[in-house]
Amino acid sequence: MASPGKTWWGQRFLAALEGFTDSGRLARGRAYGSDSRILKFAIADAVVTATVRGNINPYYGVYKEPRYTTKIQMTPIPAPDWQKAIAYLGGRAGLVCKLLLNEMPDTIEAAFADVKLPLLPRDRKDFRLTNCSCPDHANPCKHIAGVYYRLAAQLDHDPFLLFELRGLSRAALREALSRTPLGEALAGVVDDHALPLVAADSYYTRPLPAPAPPDYRSFWQGGRRLPTEIEPATPAAVPGILVKKAGDFPPFWDREGSFVAVMEEVYLRVRSKNKDSL
Repeated sequence: MASPGKTWWGQRFLAALEGFTDSGRLARGRAYGSDSRILKFAIADAVVTATVRGNINPYYGVYKEPRYTTKIQMTPIPAPDWQKAIAYLGGRAGLVCKLLLNEMPDTIEAAFADVKLPLLPRDRKDFRLTNCSCPDHANPCKHIAGVYYRLAAQLDHDPFLLFELRGLSRAALREALSRTPLGEALAGVVDDHALPLVAADSYYTRPLPAPAPPDYRSFWQGGRRLPTEIEPATPAAVPGILVKKAGDFPPFWDREGSFVAVMEEVYLRVRSKNKDSL
């Protein structure tokens, strides 16, 4: 498992847990967030369910490798409060644009604080359920702590899990934002448009007869002189839509830096490399 907390929201998630959890117990559970320990991990209906492999300990009479079922559920935000949050987000173009592009705005936590709603956990009340089938009565046990770390790693790749864990799926969030006045204007720009399929008569391009004999003199010399100055190209209103839709840390990206930031640097180099020779 990659080191969790690579993004600011992953770091804030772990920092929030350390604020109301025994830091020593949380740290001991870090090793239980690896793939060798967590055999199954799933999120359905805002409930995180994991199967965690325990230890064999003959001293306590454990001779067969135990497997524990761990469940975590954050306290969902009620539907009326979600409507209030969507109305607030929908009135700010910067927030709506980034969310529709599958980017997590840096000010998203402050935006939820403005409407007095929690997004990241603040205390134990933000978790409706933290349960493990192991015999350890402490909460969180090391298995729950391991699932916390796995969840933080998942948030690094998909920050929109924060909304799902709070009771609003990605599709529902996008649909609600698209119904706001600003969302309606931006949704048409960022949405994918499927091109219609047109049947071709042949796999190869067939020559077409010319309507009249070509004027070779006009073809080579042209009817008008070419412009001496080329109008500079203006950047797109929403650049890099396809790249930004994957987010800062897509599933295939295992580096520490942001994928979007790396691609922005690549595009900048491509644009400026031969700029003087044009």
